[in-house]
Amino acid sequence: MKLKWKIALGLSTTVAMGALVVSQYWYYLPGLALAIKDPAGPYRPVEWSAAPATSSEQTADRPPNIILIVADDLGYNDISLNGGGVANGAVQTPSIDSIAQQGVNFARGYAAHATCSPSRAAMMTGRFPTRFGFEFTPTGKAHSKIAAWQDKREPVSPWPITYHSELEAAYDAAGPQEVPKTEIMLPALLQSKGYHTMGLGKWHLGDSPASRPEARGFDEYLGFYGGGSMYLASDDPQSVGDIGTHYPAEKLLWASMPFSVRYNGGKRFSPPKYMTDYLAEEASKAIAANKNRPFFLYVGFNAPHAPFQALKSDYDSLNGITDHRLRVYAAMVKALDRGVGTVLDAVHAQGLDDNTIVIFTSDNGGAAAAGLPDLNKPFRGWKATFYEGGVRVPLLVKWPSKLKPSVVASGAASHVDIFATAANAAGIPMPTDRPMDGVDLVSLARGKTFPERALFWRSGDYSALLQGDQKIQRLKRPEKTLLFDLKNDPTEHKNIAATDTTGLAKMSRLLDAMNAAQARPLWPSLLEAPMPVDGPINGKYTPKDEYVYWQN
Repeated sequence: MKLKWKIALGLSTTVAMGALVVSQYWYYLPGLALAIKDPAGPYRPVEWSAAPATSSEQTADRPPNIILIVADDLGYNDISLNGGGVANGAVQTPSIDSIAQQGVNFARGYAAHATCSPSRAAMMTGRFPTRFGFEFTPTGKAHSKIAAWQDKREPVSPWPITYHSELEAAYDAAGPQEVPKTEIMLPALLQSKGYHTMGLGKWHLGDSPASRPEARGFDEYLGFYGGGSMYLASDDPQSVGDIGTHYPAEKLLWASMPFSVRYNGGKRFSPPKYMTDYLAEEASKAIAANKNRPFFLYVGFNAPHAPFQALKSDYDSLNGITDHRLRVYAAMVKALDRGVGTVLDAVHAQGLDDNTIVIFTSDNGGAAAAGLPDLNKPFRGWKATFYEGGVRVPLLVKWPSKLKPSVVASGAASHVDIFATAANAAGIPMPTDRPMDGVDLVSLARGKTFPERALFWRSGDYSALLQGDQKIQRLKRPEKTLLFDLKNDPTEHKNIAATDTTGLAKMSRLLDAMNAAQARPLWPSLLEAPMPVDGPINGKYTPKDEYVYWQN
């Protein structure tokens, strides 16, 4: 009996110790599982498919090259063009700014959604993502559970995260979280016109073999299928980072997110340098290889999305910024602007400026989780909210042979317009078998008028609609309706729902009609998370402060 008691005590101690280790270091588990299942190999050079040595078309007859550059979680105030710049202008963004200076700044540029994946789905399809049920960002059941569990252990706000376990069966039965095969993707559309289509960086529109970029119209793709990547190995001596102790979920990114890419669905391998620089330099090589044929190039930078990890040389150059986290973020934005400059320089070096359209945007506004209060200044709200701070983004377009320089367009423009812009430039008719939500930005910039349209956003029970200068937001948690006049109140401080009853009735009808025209979500939302309106996630809040709940 004594031996059995010792064995039992030993087993219970082992189990208890194991549970303690898991509770303290749980965030390493996803990364360990990935490393075992799909290990990343050493760096492998990429040979981009090359065009013929000489062009088979006369320059005048050749359709334009199209380059779409997308930043990730870039705040409205992060580019110096918008009058500010990170750390009160300590980081200027001359390369990004130059796109507007040589072309058009759509000063009222809007993301098609307030989170990563749906906005990217809209860029690739020209439709509101809710048209085809791509309403939520794919995160996985385990990630949602971890977020809710971690919130109970270390809450970061007075408002709790809710996990809907009762929807798990429907979630599991929904199938792959990807853009439906019935949707026409922009690279496939351009491919049908003879374009060579290439992509780099963040995809985040499905990782099953049938939903990867190589299966949806890209001839070549170098990047990562999920929502992000490390910028360097965490122990690289060139890396300077901030794990973000104010926001426990960032520990998961640092511990589990890989530093790797794939080329055309092959095995993962580690890049030889800082991710932003690597993607930009590979984009430059892709441009050089394809200078003699029309090409579409998508550059999906993951900067400046968390994890907050900068190149030491960039960090060291910003010694005037005393706050460590802000300095890391500023260094990331500096690298992003350098990366955009590398792409633009490649276009110029190959003599392709006049016949190349360059579009720059961000997938949504800056994130509250960054813990930095001024990212979306002067606007209220963050990523995952439909306030201007969540959906107002840079949208810059240049095409020297067609667009005059330094034009500021005042009309509302959106991610859904990118598809129509590319299709029109390439001489491809827009699809007529489905509602298309975009207009041609080149025509808009040159003065063409289009029928008045509404821009629409929805994430579960939280929805919003913009038409003209009026914007309505409808929330279930907390239950209320907000109406703003953006002409007189561009920063959305004065809710006029109670005083402008005529406007409220009109906008409510439009919102109801638009909601009714959307598809059901392809999978249910398991997570409802609070988002503050007026400060970063690490602010000091009381239950009286304004917030919204978004679903994912």
